[in-house]
Amino acid sequence: MPKLDRSPFPVTVEHDVPMPMRDGTVLRGSVHRPAHGGPFPALLMRTPYGEDSLRTAPVTPALRAGFAVVLQHCRGRGSSDGEFRPWADEGADGHDTITWITAQPWSNGEVVMSGMSYLAGCALQAAATRPPGLKAVVASMTPHDFHDGLKYHGGAFALGSALNWGALQAMLSLLHAAEAGEDAGPGLAVVLPVLHDQDAAARTLPVGDIPGIPWWRDWTSHVERDAYWEDLADTLRHDRIEVPVMHVAGWFDLFLGGTLENHRRLGGPLVIGPWSHLAPGAAGTGRLFFGAAASGQAIGLEQRELAFLKGEDTGPAVKIFVMGDDVWRDEETWPLERAVETPYYLHTGGLLSPEPPSAYEPATFTFDPRDPVPTVGGPTLLADPTNVGPQDQRDVERRPDVLCYSTEVLASDVEVTGPVSVTLHAETSAASTDWTAKLVDVHPDGRAMSVIDGIVRVAEPSGTFVIDLVATSQVFKAGHRIRVEISSSNFPRFDRNPGTGRSAATEADMVVQHQKVFPDSYITLPIVPR
Repeated sequence: MPKLDRSPFPVTVEHDVPMPMRDGTVLRGSVHRPAHGGPFPALLMRTPYGEDSLRTAPVTPALRAGFAVVLQHCRGRGSSDGEFRPWADEGADGHDTITWITAQPWSNGEVVMSGMSYLAGCALQAAATRPPGLKAVVASMTPHDFHDGLKYHGGAFALGSALNWGALQAMLSLLHAAEAGEDAGPGLAVVLPVLHDQDAAARTLPVGDIPGIPWWRDWTSHVERDAYWEDLADTLRHDRIEVPVMHVAGWFDLFLGGTLENHRRLGGPLVIGPWSHLAPGAAGTGRLFFGAAASGQAIGLEQRELAFLKGEDTGPAVKIFVMGDDVWRDEETWPLERAVETPYYLHTGGLLSPEPPSAYEPATFTFDPRDPVPTVGGPTLLADPTNVGPQDQRDVERRPDVLCYSTEVLASDVEVTGPVSVTLHAETSAASTDWTAKLVDVHPDGRAMSVIDGIVRVAEPSGTFVIDLVATSQVFKAGHRIRVEISSSNFPRFDRNPGTGRSAATEADMVVQHQKVFPDSYITLPIVPR
């Protein structure tokens, strides 16, 4: 890895620079550029999170790499004018900002974009407008669609992340209004209790009645993918993106599926580390430490991103961190072509085995949505930032409404790398129910550490239901056991299914659900030969 020049050099910085949009709204941001030389290509990052998020931007490394850096507040945020509407204006505003940049005397006419989460979405939405001058994008941990994988997973509403993010955005909108001289007091009096006690807010019924978040009823009332979501989806048309894109993902990020789908549709290099959404690039997640080599810094991720944006990347097509072995590995494709999709059956009695069952009596449990199975770890974005990633599931597994299926103690290592799903042959007494699944690594000391999970919401009393657990790269070591948990809730990560099929359920609508899981159900594990 080449060493960066750490010697100081003069930099010119302009703050609150006005940038007019096509509708007359003025957005503002800071412009950082070397004080001498030029013209320069520009790195653009657009954020809805205010000044604090701009302070973490990689300004100095980008300047040293030869870029001018433009850090812009999205409309209705920071010092920018206008009203913030999640995702609605980012494509057009990104396009107009790129047009503004390329017209500046210090610009050489070339722009690249980078960011994580919403910032990465801004970059992809701008790329979909095909602005002249945009040359490349680095998109980290971002969804591919605003309905599927962002607000809904398998038909269930992603309550925890929507509540946490939505309440924060509502507060930022009110603070922006207050800075403009408006009376934000009444609005803050409503949303701050929601933001500060999200556990209580999550139990609000109907779910759509959670107050203080301007877009909440839109998100909760448009359960199906209808015109509301299609209009937003039209701002992120992958078939319109022509520039190269580099993708960065985390095994414990709630947008892992979105990042993998962006990669599938757009191509480009892919890096996946053992990271969560709020700790990208960290060496540990949840209750596990993967070693110092697991960090983004250890693999020079920032330097590689800048090299990609300059058109100089020579890294592997796919780079993944293999958990269990706790090593990085370069691959040619994702998913891995050598992985063998192997069914492991959910035998009644609790055995998980690649051998098909010989008896067909179902396993049963009773689920009461008034007492849902709590969220313990996983790809979360909750108010409690420690409730994320691999966590010990033993308390959850003691519940009578959680079925556990475990292999015998493994005689040798088993590597699971690739997409994972559970196919359930199941039956419910309710008009509607949720089926949840969780893949767990059981350690010799008894710890049951979560790996990945998923959910599907159904309105059929019986049938075959597929639960998407997205993907992982996990080596279950010799002496460990592979375990699958099956239940009907994961709250508050997802909203509770009342069992009635009504989308605006009250406490009185909650019905007890009697569940059956048949032993020809199975989890499909992509086994990589060792």
